Amino acid sequence: MKNTTIALITGANKGLGHESARRLAGLGWTVLLGSRDAGRGAAAAAEIEGDVHSVVIDVTDDDSVATAAKTIERRWGRLDVLVNNAGITGQRVGPRDTTADHMRIVLDTNTIGVVRVTHAFLPLLDLSAAPRIVMVTSGMGSFALTGDPSREESTIVALTYPASKAALNMITTQYAKALPRFRVNVADPGYTATDLNGHNGTQTVTEGTDGIIALATLAPDGPTGTFIGRSGPLQW
Repeated sequence: MKNTTIALITGANKGLGHESARRLAGLGWTVLLGSRDAGRGAAAAAEIEGDVHSVVIDVTDDDSVATAAKTIERRWGRLDVLVNNAGITGQRVGPRDTTADHMRIVLDTNTIGVVRVTHAFLPLLDLSAAPRIVMVTSGMGSFALTGDPSREESTIVALTYPASKAALNMITTQYAKALPRFRVNVADPGYTATDLNGHNGTQTVTEGTDGIIALATLAPDGPTGTFIGRSGPLQW
């Protein structure tokens, strides 16, 4: 166990999370595939070759997250990499029709859920020789990209999802400053074909996970507090 890298990926029973699990398992890592549903998680883990285990974790539920942390502590003893991947788009409504309830639902998963999970697993990450946290964001959370007329992100007008990812970006920079021994970074997968967009994205899930894998496999002296896409650094 000491010689393997142990990674937990939330929301990993499908899409980007599942592909990230497959790629990290292919490196010989121990991969903990997080899923809200035990059955779907077990089925998803069984699809991947390697040392992959299903862990039930609902990022919106304090008890679920605490139980997952205890399970991992008891069985594996530490965590080396946390990939905060779980996310939702929420109901597709324009700003005029967006209510506080619309905002609350999305923020609880995409933003508050990340803090809930990260806080619970920091003690296990502290036990790693090279702790890494990867936040999965979106270009929709970038002020620079959504304000650039040449970018597709500028054509989408919404409150909930962009605000949740913008907040996640700021959370990342603050964790990076507060945890100097950690590598804490954020990756934008780009427009990838997943359930979140009805599989209309122009990238494959493998292409969409390039940034996630790059940050998950950083060296102990690698960058921290950075925002990258598949092709390199992005503007906040």
